[in-house]
Amino acid sequence: MSIETIVLKPDDGLTKATDLLLSGDCVALPTETVYGLAADASNEKAVRKVFEAKGRPLDHPLIVHIPGADHIKRWAIDVPELAYKLAEQFWPGPLTLLLSKSPDVSSVVTGGLDTIALRVPEHPLFLDILRQADLGLAAPSANRYKKLSPTTANQVFKGMQGRIKAVLDGGPCEFGLESTIVDLTSAAPTVLRAGPITRAMLESAAGITIEQPESHKVAVPGNVAAHYQPGTRLREYKTQDLASNDAPSCCYLFYSEEAGDLLRKAEVDPSRCLKVSDDCVEYGKTLYSALHKLDEGGYDEIRIEATPRSERWAAINDRLRRAQGD
Repeated sequence: MSIETIVLKPDDGLTKATDLLLSGDCVALPTETVYGLAADASNEKAVRKVFEAKGRPLDHPLIVHIPGADHIKRWAIDVPELAYKLAEQFWPGPLTLLLSKSPDVSSVVTGGLDTIALRVPEHPLFLDILRQADLGLAAPSANRYKKLSPTTANQVFKGMQGRIKAVLDGGPCEFGLESTIVDLTSAAPTVLRAGPITRAMLESAAGITIEQPESHKVAVPGNVAAHYQPGTRLREYKTQDLASNDAPSCCYLFYSEEAGDLLRKAEVDPSRCLKVSDDCVEYGKTLYSALHKLDEGGYDEIRIEATPRSERWAAINDRLRRAQGD
């Protein structure tokens, strides 16, 4: 595969990006979570290009991004009232709803499943395209399958150059982590992928209990053991063990003052250390960008300080667990 990939700027690239999508091409678009590789979800040939560009298995379902809640019934059937209640509260935003798919929806979009994942993105450029074109866009993260998700246009270009037509540069992503996925197809609403919208936020809005299993086998985006991976091996260490057995081939990602003190006492070269926020929201915003930066350093291992095992950190812990998967 060899395609000339161009980077489009918002002032003159919005129309070009829309035209490419309507003609059946793939375009990387900014969302508030991560950059997505978009294609017209009603065009089966265009959707197949997404799988080809990413190297993604055809049985791995895609999220369809829509202009608003009024489009849900174009894609889904037997929609529960809870879907509209959550949509009113969190759309546009980083929440994906898993619903029963309409018979008219191509099984290529849903990975052969009878469910469909829908969300309304918050990024104004993506929303403008959806509303102008009046369609749904299938858009997984704009990276090669299982690799680090991109949160800037430059990261997309480095990973997808020669594989897609264009990247629309909308600046860095606001949240930096993929959307929360909630299954509404069964009696008990269930979080199938942790994300920026927490279970507590969902329960507050819904007024009911939301399940969130530690692991599950439901086929949804991101639910493979090895995912979100840098090219460099990544390993998580307890804070007190982070600086043990240091070697020049290692670099470090940490958030606590304690870890910083231990690295200084071990005389680890500061150029091999990257500190991020100890606030889980800010941490999530910068996680992928930090890993992209360390991944470019030519190290043998990225050592990362273990994060708190609390519900507020669930999305981050999920991504780090999969980033270490073999």
